[in-house]
Amino acid sequence: MATQSKSKIDKSGYALAKGKYQDEVELLDLEDVFDEYRKAHLQPLSETTIELQLLMANYGAPYYIAQRLKRKPQIVRKLNRLSVRLTQLQDIGGCRIIVQKNIDVDKLLEYLKRQVVKQQIFTIEKITDYRERGRDDTGYRALHVILKRSGFHLELQIRSRVQHYWSESIERTSVIYGHHLKEKEGDPQVIKYFKSLSDVFFEIEASRKPSIAHRIEVDRLREVCEKIISTSDRHKVFDSFVNEDIIKTLTEKETRNNGGGLNNWILVFDWNAGAFVSWDVVGRNSNEAVEAYIEYERQYSADAGYEVVLIGSSEIATVRQTHSHYFGIESYDNILESLDASIVGFSRKIDIDVGARQILACLHRRHFWGKKNISEDTLKNHFCKGVLTFESSMKTLIDKELVILAPQSASVSLNIRKKSEIEQYL
Repeated sequence: MATQSKSKIDKSGYALAKGKYQDEVELLDLEDVFDEYRKAHLQPLSETTIELQLLMANYGAPYYIAQRLKRKPQIVRKLNRLSVRLTQLQDIGGCRIIVQKNIDVDKLLEYLKRQVVKQQIFTIEKITDYRERGRDDTGYRALHVILKRSGFHLELQIRSRVQHYWSESIERTSVIYGHHLKEKEGDPQVIKYFKSLSDVFFEIEASRKPSIAHRIEVDRLREVCEKIISTSDRHKVFDSFVNEDIIKTLTEKETRNNGGGLNNWILVFDWNAGAFVSWDVVGRNSNEAVEAYIEYERQYSADAGYEVVLIGSSEIATVRQTHSHYFGIESYDNILESLDASIVGFSRKIDIDVGARQILACLHRRHFWGKKNISEDTLKNHFCKGVLTFESSMKTLIDKELVILAPQSASVSLNIRKKSEIEQYL
């Protein structure tokens, strides 16, 4: 399709958002314009994600990175909610980086600023920090950086693990509840709960103890929300689980498709059943990836309870971290956790670093328990080559007695006596 004018692109967004068009022929034409405009973001987005990974080669701290092309229903809702034109949106192409702690968000931003000025491929256009106060409407916290490349605006989100934990929780609850909570839809009490929870998490991450009154208020709101949301659970999603073996299957599929570099994946999730319908690697070609994406969106509509996502990542296992709300629907009692349970939940995630969890996952996946061990050098140089913090992470695991070191053979294995604790980290 030839390059479309800005006015026609905006007209396509208006037609889809407001449902205003002359006839079905015009609607189909405008849908094509909309799809082409969205497609045009993928190539610069993929190139930027790869460039960010290269810039962070010497960053020296653990992180996860993945990209996504904004879903059509999300774009349409945003056009309606903000009353803006399609060409004014700056987050159609988005990249997400997750780091350990809130202070690491600041460190990474400063690091990227220094690196970006050394190259002329893309620029930092705007920085918006939602961390100190949280968004007034929902309590969402993250650092947003608007990048510009080849005339396209792209959004980079940088979050700590705690901020990401909160965000994934509200995403998961939104779909089950049937309202987009981050867009301020739904009962005000449910939104207030997540806003209060975000405030408490912020205090804890800043090493400040929340007041007793605040903790009690959060638990009170949780009980109210449980009653509200339970009446909206029409499809018994809470009874369903995602098989953890899916990552193994996806990884094998990635390997067969010449894994390495940045691949685009299409995930189709059925929120009616709480399970994946399809996952497909669509390679690195931007046009082919988006064409497949559009076809999947047509086949699996949001109105029918499906969510179709186009995600780019150098390793599919990373998606388990960056989009965790798809991978394992917890029981209803755990969706809106008590405050204490929530604190325990993310404390377990952050008291060992990402590298340590990657090592645990590798040993667990390959069944190295007790007397069945593996040379530490083999583990480091063959199975955990991507773990930048291998030595310090391994020391942490040994100190915590999660991993047993056999000094004579320099071999390691998981401590069978700590099996339940190890699996909590995973």
